[in-house]
Order: sequence, then structure tokens, then C-alpha cells
Amino acid sequence: MVDRELDDALAQSFLAQLPIDLIERLREDGERVEYPAGTVVYQAGSPPRAGLVVRGLIRVFLSSPSGRQVTVRYARPGNVLGIAVLVGGAANTGVQTLEASSVFRISTRTLTEAGRADPRVAWAMAEELNRRLYGVLEQTAVNAFGSVRQRVEVHLLDLASDRQRPEGALAKVSQQELADAVGSVREVVARALRELRVAGIVATEADHIVILDAARLSTESGGATGL
Repeated sequence: MVDRELDDALAQSFLAQLPIDLIERLREDGERVEYPAGTVVYQAGSPPRAGLVVRGLIRVFLSSPSGRQVTVRYARPGNVLGIAVLVGGAANTGVQTLEASSVFRISTRTLTEAGRADPRVAWAMAEELNRRLYGVLEQTAVNAFGSVRQRVEVHLLDLASDRQRPEGALAKVSQQELADAVGSVREVVARALRELRVAGIVATEADHIVILDAARLSTESGGATGL
């Protein structure tokens, strides 16, 4: 059966550079899986897996021993997850959906065997790993040096990652707590939230903020994408 969404995602991904016969084998050996918002689809230390994002918004994050989390990547349709763990083994990262998402699970065996046997595939994977490195560096810069609004946007996405509700991602936080978290003052954070509310990206209530458009919030934050 024709899957237009999958076709579009493949065309946007680095997989489009692979030999046609390998792409067909990957399609035959893989499967498409649907995940609700808030689903942890990969836990730190799990066996290596790879997947192509077909629809939705997904974050990759690191966790500290105390349970704190920091996002290192946001993945959108056309982005491939898991190439690093295919090459280097299990990593201390988790993967979670921020919106209802669809992922095409890639056969790790098919792709790794092709990478070992075909220099064209190995080089395409190396280029993808290089993009991922630059993307992580970009996300680190946003977390450390971004504007107050960018830091607010990133922090809201992180807070909302485990508090989903049907009409949007929920970040339960006061403006003062948000100001403390991003290293600013309440008045500046309130102004950033007002701008986001006027833009239709968030809705603010007494003690929480509802993210209405997580994909747009991620884009405006300057978070790493497919670069």
C-alpha cells in the first residue's frame, strides 16, 4: 500500500541518499508505529534502535542521577533517530514524544549490515552523525546562551514533556519559578509569556501554562532540528 506520509519523510531524510534497493529493503523490514503524546519510546541503556519520524514532535534528553532532565535534540518529520547508538552502542539518552507522533522503525540489522558492506551507506551515516553533532552543539548553545524568551520556550517544553493532556502539553509552573529556572526576573518572563500567548502558541492559566503548538514553540526556541 502507498504511504504518502512515509514517502515524504523518507524524501526529507538522509535515507534518501541510500541506494534504491536498500531503501526498499528498509521499507520491507521496518514497521510504522503510532505513539500518544508523552510516550517514552526509548529509555537510556536500552538496546540500539533506529527510527524515522513520520509525524509529530519528539525530544531526545539526558537525565541526571537526581532525575533532572535536559533536552539535547528535537526531532521532526524527516529526522532519523538512533544512528549514533547503532554505531556506538546504547547511550544514556531517552526519547519521548511531545505530540502524538508516528515513527517508522528501521531494521537495525539491515542498516548496519549495509553500512559495513557499502562505503556509500557508511559515508551517508557518517554525514548524518556529523549533522547530529552540530545539532547537539546548537541546542547546547540555546540552553546556555539563548535569549530569555528562547530559554523560557525550551524550559516550557521540558516541563511539559511528562504532563500531557488531550488539548495540549501542560507545564505546571509559576512565573516566578519559571524566572528562577531560566535565570531572569518575573517581569521579563511575563513579557515573554504574553508574546507567546498573543501568538497563539501557549495559553496561561492560574498556576500552569498549556502549550497549544509544541512544534512551533520548538522552532521559535531555536532548538536543534535537522541541521
